[in-house]
Amino acid sequence: MSFVTVLTAAAAGEAPAGDNPYGLMQALNEGGVISWTVFVILVAMSVFSFYILFTKLFEQQKIIGQGKKVRASFWNSSNLREASSKLDQRSAYRAIVDDALVAQEQHGKLTNPIDQHDWMANSLARSQGSIGARLGEGLAFLATVGSTAPFIGLFGTVVGIYRALIKIGAAGQASIGTVAGPVGEALIMTALGLVVAVPAVLAYNWLIRRNKSIMEDLAAFTNDLHGYIMSEGKVKPAMLSGGAANAGSSSVARGSQTRSGAAPTPAGTQPLTAGQTSTGQQATGTGTTTVDRR
Repeated sequence: MSFVTVLTAAAAGEAPAGDNPYGLMQALNEGGVISWTVFVILVAMSVFSFYILFTKLFEQQKIIGQGKKVRASFWNSSNLREASSKLDQRSAYRAIVDDALVAQEQHGKLTNPIDQHDWMANSLARSQGSIGARLGEGLAFLATVGSTAPFIGLFGTVVGIYRALIKIGAAGQASIGTVAGPVGEALIMTALGLVVAVPAVLAYNWLIRRNKSIMEDLAAFTNDLHGYIMSEGKVKPAMLSGGAANAGSSSVARGSQTRSGAAPTPAGTQPLTAGQTSTGQQATGTGTTTVDRR
């Protein structure tokens, strides 16, 4: 039975046939305006909680998808502007790149120059912080629902029990059958408060954990971007493509190391031990030193 049907039946003052005489509708009708107000507040809290849950999940999943796209193709571009154009217009990663480009242009216009490293770090931190603030929107409402819904339901229970005891006292009967029905109806409000609070708390903790994971990925990307800009494109994260290299290893060819998907690394820039490859094995074939003993 939907909430609309329940509210319509309550407004008409009728209970559907076959309902428990001590059910929810009877409890609300007995409680009067206060019980109905508490019930409407709890229903509204529940609706908004699930709305926030699904909208934030959609937003988080979109950023996670953007992160996969960045790892797949972003660092293969020749420059940042070309790489930025590959990302979605409203991508969180693109916003960080655009802010970095703007900060790079603004640094040269400063009348009182500041170190470019500090200027870029502060700009990227501000951009990353704004994304984190947007991801956190609405979570405070979930925390509020989780902490207050049980007490709102308890308020409805207290009022319901008070009204039930007043009626019992006026009737002059204190038997178990007379007390159990009205008090049991009042306790329904506490149950409703818990039903609203528990999903809100679970949703809040789950979304917070996902936000933390997303912010860790954004922080890693921001750090890579900072290094790329400060080195004028010489520092890139390693990008491995299928079949080109095993995960976590580098390929050595004719005295120079290359990372698949990244810019070639000049020979001699890696601290290799003489006679050894980057994997620590003894070099053979091409790249070995031949001594002429004539």
